Amino acid sequence: MSITVADLERTVNSGLTTTIKKSEINFDQLFIDVDIENIISTILFLKTNEKCRFKQLIDITAVDYPEKEKRFKIVYLLLSIEKNLRIVINTYISEKFEVPSITKIFPSANWMEREVFDMYGISFKDHPDLRRILTDYGFEGYPLRKDFPLTGHTEVRYSETKKKVVSEKVKLDQEYRNFDFESPWEGTKYINKEEEKK
Repeated sequence: MSITVADLERTVNSGLTTTIKKSEINFDQLFIDVDIENIISTILFLKTNEKCRFKQLIDITAVDYPEKEKRFKIVYLLLSIEKNLRIVINTYISEKFEVPSITKIFPSANWMEREVFDMYGISFKDHPDLRRILTDYGFEGYPLRKDFPLTGHTEVRYSETKKKVVSEKVKLDQEYRNFDFESPWEGTKYINKEEEKK
C-alpha cells in the first residue's frame, strides 16, 4: 500500500524523533538532515520500517563548502519501489572526519563511497576496499573540491609508441573560444561583415 510524502514525513519524524534535525518536502520528495553519528541508525530504520521500506540506494554524493567549519555535505538518496517514494538524507562533516560506511546495509554503496573518496577525499570507516576508482594511478588531489586547481596536472596514459604507461603534463586540445550568441535569424557577425563588404 502506497503512502503520501506527508505520511512518510510523519512516520520518519515519529520513528526518528531524537535523530532528525530538520525535515521538509520539496519536489514531492522528503529531505531530512541528521548528524553523521546517526547515519547508520537512520538508514537502517528507513530500510527496515514497514511504512518506509527504502530498499534501494540510488546514490551517495557530496558537496564542498570550503568556507564552512563543517566543509562537506554528504547526500544519500534512497528509493522505495514498493511505496513509490524517494528520500534525500543530508549530513555535514568536517574535512578530517571519517564517515561510517554503509556497505553492510547496502552493498552497492561500495563503489559510490569509493567515488566520493576519490573526488572529495572523504574517508569511509570500515569500508572493505577504499581506494581511488576514477582518477589515474598516482593522482594527487581531489578534483571536485572547490580549491582544486584547473591546470598544471599530469595525466597517465598508455603510449603506443613506447609500449608502456607514461605520465605527462595535461594538454588542452583547443584554445578557449569566443562564441557569438546572437540570434541565428540575424546572422553571425562574420556573415554580416561579408555581406556589408559586398
